[in-house]
Amino acid sequence: MNRPYFKVVVADKRSPRDGKFIEIVGTYDPKKQGMNSTLKLERIEYWISKGAQPSDTVRSLIKKNKNPEAAAKKAESVALKKAAKAAKPAPAPEPAPSAAPAASEPVAETPAPEAPAESAPAAPESTS
Repeated sequence: MNRPYFKVVVADKRSPRDGKFIEIVGTYDPKKQGMNSTLKLERIEYWISKGAQPSDTVRSLIKKNKNPEAAAKKAESVALKKAAKAAKPAPAPEPAPSAAPAASEPVAETPAPEAPAESAPAAPESTS
């Protein structure tokens, strides 16, 4: 019952969002697969030529309706990517090597070689 379904309208910028509109130029059903919108492209082009600015969603619907083959290819590639992602199992994380040796392993301590500290002669500072 509560399915989203929208009318694409031409409205004055000063009118409220759900208020008065000038003309209905199409419909949009986001839940429908494939061609989910019907638009009167010639009326939309007329209003755009008069200065109307389409929303981002309406702009994408116009593009989809002007070139349905390209939109179908894009939808197909997106569906294939989703299917591949769902079918591909997530790799199991490998256990991280621990920094401390296990309790059953013998620990061999090797003393670090100590090098005598050599002092380098200090370079004389020049004052100019």
